[in-house]
Amino acid sequence: MGEAAPLLGTPGAPVPQGSQAQWFTGAGGARLRAALFPRPGPAVGSVVVSPGRTEPIEKYFEVAARLTARGFVVVVHDWRGHGLSHRPLAGSILGHALGYHDFLADFAALLAAYEARLPRPWIALGHSMGGCLTFLALAMGEQRFSGAILSAPMLGLQLGSVPTPIAQAAAAILTGLGLGSGAAVRDPAAPTPFEANILTHDRARYERNLAQIAAHPELTVGAPTWGWLDFAFGATKELARGPGAPRITAPLTVVAAGEEHLVDNAASMRVTDRVPGALFEVIPGAYHELLQETDAIQDQFWGRFDALAERAGVAAA
Repeated sequence: MGEAAPLLGTPGAPVPQGSQAQWFTGAGGARLRAALFPRPGPAVGSVVVSPGRTEPIEKYFEVAARLTARGFVVVVHDWRGHGLSHRPLAGSILGHALGYHDFLADFAALLAAYEARLPRPWIALGHSMGGCLTFLALAMGEQRFSGAILSAPMLGLQLGSVPTPIAQAAAAILTGLGLGSGAAVRDPAAPTPFEANILTHDRARYERNLAQIAAHPELTVGAPTWGWLDFAFGATKELARGPGAPRITAPLTVVAAGEEHLVDNAASMRVTDRVPGALFEVIPGAYHELLQETDAIQDQFWGRFDALAERAGVAAA
């Protein structure tokens, strides 16, 4: 077992009893953080949870509780550049990335570090950027999962008035010139008030998540760099055009938000359709962060999770 790592609680999101965080080593020797949420009593399987861009482990305490209540052992991890894991830009909160290969190597290292403590069968659950990278790991040949469910995965981006080819070219050129880490794609902004947010309709959960970052600013991830945008385009292109997606054999469900403003649902549907037998489903009226949404919307997501678990051969708790 690796060296113990901290978990950071707040009054609104205390550290769950029995949870254990640890450091593990990723690509290039990067120090990365993950947390295990054990199941009291016999387990029906395990779920590996991969958060989205900007999201630390702490944001997923409630998700872990939902899963352990269903009988699963749970692992949640901080991607490199997120939470308390290694930051590629020392001293900066900008969200940066150097392609997708290090992310995939980190994911493989996570599974190696925890494999002995995760009862089979395994289910992968990824949100947004984490959904894209989970999908990519499956497409690149990861076969230990019996099923996967992706929440509003980043399989395409909404770029507003900027044509995608122009954004792709700018990101590739700036990154190729070594300028991908020097500036943010957009100006950093102060926290958005609940009334103007496009992430969730649930005020309590939204304010809980803001309180986590206010109490523990070391968890902050700021605006993305051009290098991060270049990574995103590269990852989504591989899934849309590469040979891997049609080779995925594990049951896969992609759940999209009906009121999506960040990722491209049409692109997500096209990529999902490349996987034999995969399901693409939309929750009407939902914003992007399905796992932080109102109880009514979350109930729809968790119903789809339960159906995926059944398809994956997981017995109910």
